Amino acid sequence: MSASALFSLGSKAMAASYAALSTTGHNISNANVKGYSRQQAELATAAGQYGGAGYIGKGVDVATVSRAHDAYLTREAASARSLSAMDESRLQLMQKLESVFPTGERGVGHATGEFLNAMVDLSARPADSATRQVVLARAGELAARFSEGGAAFDTLQLEVHEQMKAGVSEANRLMRTIADLNQRIAAVQGLGQPPNDLLDLRDQALSDLSQQLQISSVAADDGSVTVMAAGGQALVLGSQVKPLMVIADNSDSTRAALAVVDKGGMIGLRSNELGGGALAGLLRFQNDDLVDARSQLGRLAAVVSGTMNAQQALGLDMSDPPGAGAALFATGPARVMPAASNAVDGTGQYTGQVSLAITDVTQLQASEYELRADPLGAPGVWQLTRLQDGLVRSIASGDEVDGLRIDIGPTLPSAGDRYLLQPVTRAANGMERVLDDIKGLAAASPLSASAAAANTGSGSVAGLRVVSPTANAQLNASVSFTNASGAYAWELRDRTTNALVSSGTGTWSAGTPIALNGFELSLNGAPRAGDVFSVVKTQFPASNNGNALAFTELRDAALVGRIGSTGGETLTNAYAAAMADIGVRVQAAGSTSAISTAVAAQAEAARAAKSGVNLDEEAARLIQYQQAYQAAAKILQVAQTLFQALLDGAG
Repeated sequence: MSASALFSLGSKAMAASYAALSTTGHNISNANVKGYSRQQAELATAAGQYGGAGYIGKGVDVATVSRAHDAYLTREAASARSLSAMDESRLQLMQKLESVFPTGERGVGHATGEFLNAMVDLSARPADSATRQVVLARAGELAARFSEGGAAFDTLQLEVHEQMKAGVSEANRLMRTIADLNQRIAAVQGLGQPPNDLLDLRDQALSDLSQQLQISSVAADDGSVTVMAAGGQALVLGSQVKPLMVIADNSDSTRAALAVVDKGGMIGLRSNELGGGALAGLLRFQNDDLVDARSQLGRLAAVVSGTMNAQQALGLDMSDPPGAGAALFATGPARVMPAASNAVDGTGQYTGQVSLAITDVTQLQASEYELRADPLGAPGVWQLTRLQDGLVRSIASGDEVDGLRIDIGPTLPSAGDRYLLQPVTRAANGMERVLDDIKGLAAASPLSASAAAANTGSGSVAGLRVVSPTANAQLNASVSFTNASGAYAWELRDRTTNALVSSGTGTWSAGTPIALNGFELSLNGAPRAGDVFSVVKTQFPASNNGNALAFTELRDAALVGRIGSTGGETLTNAYAAAMADIGVRVQAAGSTSAISTAVAAQAEAARAAKSGVNLDEEAARLIQYQQAYQAAAKILQVAQTLFQALLDGAG
């Protein structure tokens, strides 16, 4: 071998060792850089030169610099981070939602109890001004608790909007970064060597993007990747970006939705197809948890307002002359929300007309509804879906469902029109006390009952309850028992003329009230034949407490969520059930978030074990390549000595 060949061999050895040293130093420098993959100089034996004595080696070449990368582990780590980000974003908002349903004295249940307790005091002192003032104060506090809850829901909705805007802004920035890296990687792809640092940067950008929404990527021949949302919508095509945008929800403009901006317009992304990511968690909270919480508190507000106002209307106030009690509370209205895609006329107004009215607050369900033309029904048949549980029913205009009357027309919606019905969603927001005059409290009953002094049985008046606003105080009612087994005859006579209006017979049994003229008369004991009970107009409303007593009975009445004439819960129990539901959701969200966080950490650890930098290993390699470099330098030193000897001999 000539001295020049030895020089070449030593030079290649030094170059290879230098490349290995540089790569090791690069690893050490980037050991703490997020997303960096360990690199390694790949060496290859140079082709030998044939001589008479065989092939003589020509040293080593640097083939490439590879990176320790596993596409599967990287993809799994990004997917796990996406699910973890979704669960974490939802959990944070769920914990704030839980504070809208406080326990103890700050809760709606306690405020409801305090109001009805004040009614107990009013029943004891129906004409006392101070007691009446306390009742109005408790009513105001109760309304304020509901309206504060509604305002808290609005604040959470606004927070969802703001977080979605921030998340979309970050996602668009990352997509632009990926598109730029695609372009740079494609530009150097023809050089034949992988741009490791650029590939790491792109993998990290993809991982960060997956925290906002779940994505999938497909590699192209030029080294670029196509990025798609979980539903299949393309987001990045080579160097082109289709940005995301926060838009108003198609069904309810107060809610946020996600869309992709394309050349042809905007393409909405369905929340149930997003898979994972913080944006999916925000939409899941908004569309499921927040809607359900609004509906539960709104139903309570509607029931409290409706039942209290109805009871007010059955009593007499202290005005001069006394009149039926005016409304005590007001709530937010039941709403019909046309979908943004519904047909419109030339002025931009929706052509179809749908109206919603609450007919029985005790039948209300804590749900929203979707109304559309029944695809399988005849003309005039509509499909109503209760979104809480997915129950689907076919209805016609004017039908009553779950305490609601739904009227469709007179201008009928088009075949593809959809409507979101919100009977109680905004009820809590508009809750307020509308009665300010203490004389307006209807503590008195318009009717009074008494037993005739000549009665011989043990029967006595246990209570008189006015159950209908149609009760006519201008009619006197009398019930005359015809035997000791409960048979009776009744009469209704005009209070002024004593003319007979109507009459009939019936049979009384213990525990069953006698229902006439919009009232229910309950008796104790056992009446005998000839016993008479009278129901007449209340002569002195200021001292009567009949309607105040009826208010107190509402505390233990099953008023919430009745089905037909059965079931239902009391007001305080319904609030406790709402608190329990939210508490269970928070607990489940916490458990889910803890599990997904642990899975994400495990997946990242597996990826790091493959791609991460171990400083101990790099330090050992540093010594190894340093010694190799020194040995290569020794080869050059020997070659130089031999070459110098040749020169001296030739000279």
